[in-house]
Amino acid sequence: MIKPDLRGVTVATVLPFKDDLSIDWDGYARVLDYCACPDGIAAVFVNGHAGEGGSLSDDERGAVIKRTRAQIGTKPLLAGIIGHSTAECIHQARIAEAAGADCAVLFPPAALGGGASATSRAPVAFVRAVRDAIDLPLSIFQYPVTSGAGYSPETLAEIAAIDRVIAIKEGSDTMLAYDENRRAVKATDPDVVILASNFNWFLPQLAVGADGVLSGLASLAPHLFIELWQASLADDLGTMRDVNERLYPIVRAIYGPQPLIDMHTRMKVGLQALGVIANADPRPPLMPVLRGIGQDISVAVGAAQRAGNIRLVQTRPVSGAAPVRNQAEASP
Repeated sequence: MIKPDLRGVTVATVLPFKDDLSIDWDGYARVLDYCACPDGIAAVFVNGHAGEGGSLSDDERGAVIKRTRAQIGTKPLLAGIIGHSTAECIHQARIAEAAGADCAVLFPPAALGGGASATSRAPVAFVRAVRDAIDLPLSIFQYPVTSGAGYSPETLAEIAAIDRVIAIKEGSDTMLAYDENRRAVKATDPDVVILASNFNWFLPQLAVGADGVLSGLASLAPHLFIELWQASLADDLGTMRDVNERLYPIVRAIYGPQPLIDMHTRMKVGLQALGVIANADPRPPLMPVLRGIGQDISVAVGAAQRAGNIRLVQTRPVSGAAPVRNQAEASP
């Protein structure tokens, strides 16, 4: 097993679509130029929630991995595995391995959201089954326990002991849960990487202890995440607080309004406002962002850009791009 180094900032990339909801590959290349290729981004995560991995066909999942690999070079490439059964997850993991991913990120199958995650029996069996079917290392996607699909500290500790589990994407919705999970995992295997990932807790998670950050918001504000991580490495709490203050308006614009499930579409709205992509619409059943929320995002992104907190470097032309579309307005 080649173990990728996941310490640092991992960007979970969004995936733009055309008006007909086919993948906008030119737009995706610009997204990668903007958020995945800058120095300071340690790794790239595709086909997760941010990349609408659950809506993709097998061919699309493989194509995203191959195109990403061609553009980012040797940076570690993680691929989300989002299935409804163990067999489906194994199928997706084999596609990811064949396409060139360095690590498979296992989301809990839907069946584990029905209470099966309350004990370790089913989650451990699931992780071992996927592990045995491929040669890639694994990362575990940890949901908040209140979602019904999150793992307990005891379960995470058992999973961390499984050979080739190298990282936990830690998305707990309280600092207590985050710290309990971090301690349980590190007590089992100190080498398992903890990637702080909850949008409300970037600063406190890093202050308590983390080996890196994994976030879809890094698709929109990569340089702020790089600054935050570098300050964390330096144990510079003052700079961490400063970066957090500059990140806060973007965090609230993206994660503040309900429903929270729209967060990744809102990130695309921000990228659309920057001119990186032409269309921010998601694939159904996700919905376009309401006009008022989209305007608030544009204001926050514009202010961040003027302040130098978002630094747009256009490395390839937007060939034949139409003017940026207005955000779709859903009926109240």
